[in-house]
Amino acid sequence: MTTGTPARATRARRGHRVATWLCAWSKTGAACCVALALTLTAMPFAHAAHAIAQFGEPKYPPDFKHFDYVNPDAPKGGTLVLANPDRLTSFDKFNPFTMRGNAAPGLGLLFESLTTGSMDEVASAYGLLADDIRIAPDGMSVTFHLNPRARFSNGDAVTAADVKFSLDTLKSPQASPPVQAAYAEITRAVVVDPATIRFEFRNRSRELPLIAGGMPVFSHKWGLRADGTRIPFDQLAFEEPIGSGPYVIERYSTGRTITYKLDPRYWGGDLPVRVGTNNFERITYKLYSDDVARLEAFKAGEYDVLVEYIARNWVRRDVGKRFDSAELIKREFPHHNGTGMQGFVMNQRKPLFQDVRVRAAFDLALDFQWLNRMLFYGQYRRLDSWFANTDMQARGLPSPGELALLDPWRDELDPVVFGPLPLQPSTDPPGSLRANLLKARELLGEAGWTYRDGALRNAQGQPFVFEVLDDTSSSASWASVMAQYTQALGRLGIRVNYRAVDFALYQKRLDAFDFDMTTIRFPDSQVPGTELIDRFGSKAAGEPGSGNSIGLKSPAVDAILKALTQAQTLPQLLDATHALDRVLMHGYYVVPQWYNATHRVAFRNTLAYPATLPRYYGAIDWIITTWWFKPQPGTTP
Repeated sequence: MTTGTPARATRARRGHRVATWLCAWSKTGAACCVALALTLTAMPFAHAAHAIAQFGEPKYPPDFKHFDYVNPDAPKGGTLVLANPDRLTSFDKFNPFTMRGNAAPGLGLLFESLTTGSMDEVASAYGLLADDIRIAPDGMSVTFHLNPRARFSNGDAVTAADVKFSLDTLKSPQASPPVQAAYAEITRAVVVDPATIRFEFRNRSRELPLIAGGMPVFSHKWGLRADGTRIPFDQLAFEEPIGSGPYVIERYSTGRTITYKLDPRYWGGDLPVRVGTNNFERITYKLYSDDVARLEAFKAGEYDVLVEYIARNWVRRDVGKRFDSAELIKREFPHHNGTGMQGFVMNQRKPLFQDVRVRAAFDLALDFQWLNRMLFYGQYRRLDSWFANTDMQARGLPSPGELALLDPWRDELDPVVFGPLPLQPSTDPPGSLRANLLKARELLGEAGWTYRDGALRNAQGQPFVFEVLDDTSSSASWASVMAQYTQALGRLGIRVNYRAVDFALYQKRLDAFDFDMTTIRFPDSQVPGTELIDRFGSKAAGEPGSGNSIGLKSPAVDAILKALTQAQTLPQLLDATHALDRVLMHGYYVVPQWYNATHRVAFRNTLAYPATLPRYYGAIDWIITTWWFKPQPGTTP
């Protein structure tokens, strides 16, 4: 789920797009299935019920009729038209699970999983394809029974063999590294009978039953030719997926538009988890070449909903006669999402950024207070944690539980990790950018960089020159931010080469880790888990296309990640996330940017939404799932 990323739209990086989708799917979107009501302290695993909660009890009882944040009487019909949900400007495949190419937006509408989550709980989920789940007493496996009504879009029943095929495929080298990493702790799937599947785990973890339940399921016939041969999974392009979701692809054109139609044979519409959802007859995506074209198209009436990530646009540009006449409406919807992390990422594979003092100096050079005042209309807060806006954020001094994780690595870790968290620099009086740059110059000098002959140079006389990589679709809206940052770095004698390239080349370079610095938004998660292994694990740092864009390789971080993913109680999970947050923040691997605790949405006045808002949600996911068109005069509701 997104968090209302401020000042610019979410940076689309394939690894992060897939990780975001899978994380949202397994934690809130289509997460898990049915059982395992666990308390906050360790308990035996054996349990079978209607819902699963990683910690605590599921909110909804066995006889619930629908989620609180839907309108069960919402009318069905109409075509919802949307624009690019991220930086994607074109697509060349319908397979979202592979590395090569760009997948069409909205493909999650085609796939379902054994379970689905609710948007008002952080880590609970309810039966979807599955109607029963049993957790082994030792917690090392989970068994799902399939709903006999479950059907794929081609009319075939969903079988345990299809579920096994899905897992085996997503764990194979033909899937992208983030997808493989998401299911790495599931050792195998065993077909017990045609309607029963068992997932076996590498370790005992409360998260793994949720991950297993949240895995997207597709038919083994996807990619099967008429003669019985199979198209390799990583070569699937415009072969339409065979999933069990509520929508099917109706048409697409030139890799720039795609329309999904509500499947008239969809099997699950009356399930409690589906009542009041999927209210649009059709959903169309139109992909625009850049932010300016996308905004002007919305104001011209070409699509129905704009989720605004740029503060200046929200205040100054999302205006005009259609807004004045109330044809277009602006609303800010609060949420309780974790913020994730958005920032200038410094690639640790590059020698320039391997000294923590250099990275800390770069943090000092960003004048957030000026940017917020002059460019962002005071709408944002500075990020000061990888888990901001959640209980997972570290605070104060390390607790005994955190120290138990950090102490074995004292020889590797900087001693400052065992003290207070670093404060983000401020230029509010009595502070100033000049004072921050003086501190930055001292740090650079300690790292061997001194100003002489008109530039910051190392002992060999080489100047400090690096490239900031961007994509052309966002470079216009980002120009003012880059101008301030580049000017401040220039005062230190650092030369910045700003390069904006088309999205395809940008994506290719990020997948190959061929960059010095770029802006990335790392996905948020209310309950962090195995997705962090792909983001921070040493192994992922050497895998092209992985989520470890930082290039972080740290045995201490690997050990903390192991403790995090194997946490059996909420206090254990908190200790691990706090310890990880301390190591990451003191490492200055990114220059943190900013966040907003609301979703800014502009939409046509013909659209309506439920009276009760969810708590943890992405704006577009919520709109697609629960909004509807108001019945118009002269029509039958």
